[in-house]
Amino acid sequence: MSGIRVLCVENHPEYMGALKYMLETAGYEVMPATTGGQSVRLLTTLPVDGVLLEYDLPDSAGIAVRAEMKRIKPDVPVLLFTGVGSQTPFLLRFF
Repeated sequence: MSGIRVLCVENHPEYMGALKYMLETAGYEVMPATTGGQSVRLLTTLPVDGVLLEYDLPDSAGIAVRAEMKRIKPDVPVLLFTGVGSQTPFLLRFF
């Protein structure tokens, strides 16, 4: 394990499963969240080293969630993405 804790925010269960699997296989500890509100609460209460954030969430736009996250913890990297596809493995290199 790398010891890096990634907050993974995705509201589609099938995509969350794939992302969680890829992140854990790469050695990351994954904290899943399905809404913007839930992700901000987790970021506020838990140690997080990076955030993988879906752009389209059911309760808010990812860009607004990212702005709030950067206000709370400006040093934590937040990567916005949309959907899961062939580019997804490259996202993991962000952390």
